[in-house]
Amino acid sequence: MTELTELTIHEAYALLKKGELSSVDLTQAYLDRIDVLDGRLHAYLAVTSDETLEQARRADERRAKGEDDPLLGIPVAYKDVLCTQGVETTCGSKILAGYKPPYTATAIDKMEARGAVMLGKTNMDEFAMGSSTENSGYGVTRNPWDTERVPGGSSGGSAAAVAAQMATAALGSDTGGSIRQPASLCGVVGLKPSYGRVSRYGLVAYASSLDQIGPFSRSVADAAVLLGAIAGHDPQDSTSVDMPVPDYIAALTSDLKGVKVGVPKEYFIEGIDPAVERIVRAAIDQLKELGATVQEVSLPHTDMALPVYYLIAPAEASANLARFDGIRYGPREQGDTLWDTYCQTREAGFGPEVKRRIMLGTYALSAGYYDAYYLKAQKVRTLIKQDFDAAFEDVDVIACPASPTTAFRIGEKVDDPLQMYLSDVFTLALNLAGNCGISVPCGFDDDNLPVGLQLVGPAFGEERILRAAHAYEQATEWHKRVPVLSG
Repeated sequence: MTELTELTIHEAYALLKKGELSSVDLTQAYLDRIDVLDGRLHAYLAVTSDETLEQARRADERRAKGEDDPLLGIPVAYKDVLCTQGVETTCGSKILAGYKPPYTATAIDKMEARGAVMLGKTNMDEFAMGSSTENSGYGVTRNPWDTERVPGGSSGGSAAAVAAQMATAALGSDTGGSIRQPASLCGVVGLKPSYGRVSRYGLVAYASSLDQIGPFSRSVADAAVLLGAIAGHDPQDSTSVDMPVPDYIAALTSDLKGVKVGVPKEYFIEGIDPAVERIVRAAIDQLKELGATVQEVSLPHTDMALPVYYLIAPAEASANLARFDGIRYGPREQGDTLWDTYCQTREAGFGPEVKRRIMLGTYALSAGYYDAYYLKAQKVRTLIKQDFDAAFEDVDVIACPASPTTAFRIGEKVDDPLQMYLSDVFTLALNLAGNCGISVPCGFDDDNLPVGLQLVGPAFGEERILRAAHAYEQATEWHKRVPVLSG
């Protein structure tokens, strides 16, 4: 018999709809599993047990009255960068310890309107700055496939929770790869929507022109349901685009006849793990067997994406994080003067990686350097977007690795920022261009660590990548493998 916590959204929905399962029983199974496993994995920063079960009871009552929705009564987790009214939201930072927002993020509001049940808030790199979830102010999250390794980041808690069957699904955020890279390292599906597809209202900002909320799930079909739930225009977010939300489930097919897949030559480079390259190339061959036409494409400014990202993102962060000064949010370190209070609060509250990026961004924006660094980076960003636009004139989707390596050991890169930043070398260009991307499990290396195939689409081309990812998933068994965990 299938354990309740192994069910996908679609499988659980079928049982709930037939009355063979209650949301309370399903939710309790997850709470029990979290209680057994999370002491080892530390995927959660907060588990809202009492409120969670009350939401499950309300979901069962709604279904009993005739409501029917695939998300009604489904237990999900939320990255701690998303505001939840009355529930502590720390962004993985000591500077927000104890902060309980007076409102809830639009994406979560939409999930709750559909009847989803919140299990809790997941661990993350502080203010979403990191690729390993080692930068959290509240401890490291461990990868369920090997607890001596990282789950990726910054949404590592959400990815680990879904991989370890401690949530049916989860929401994370992706500024430069923070959904797709941990999805790859944890062997789950992770989708970064196009910039503007999902409201950012209630998402605590890291880099406002790059951040986007997206889902983690165990299947592509589940990701399609979740995206359909959270997508759409929001008048409270001026960057959300006012355009219709497609029926993403209707886009899912089992073949890829007529689909043109591009393989960027710049993404198979020196330094990529040979096992990752071999496994991803085998996955691309599978796309061909499903009827796709595969051709090489060029994204010539790819090598500039990393430096451009690490100028633009920290510059935006230095402005966005100026609000955390001990006056309005979180704990305060009282100094002799107002300036001392600011300095001492930020010194005590921010971790080293956040301080590094604030300083880098402030430098890039400072007088005498703005034109040389920030402005030039924005011009090159336009060139990177033009590369993708040109490629998508010839192909429908682009296929490449999500991460250059499988999960690395805890502590292995934490003292080498450049090596850590290179973990996102295949993902961050999409954020600069505003495109959509998905990571889907495509194999395992010799250490039994998962590898993700990244499928990239143009802005608002989510139907394309979901179709390609679903067809690949249905033709393979990789997504069915789960880590072996015990108390």
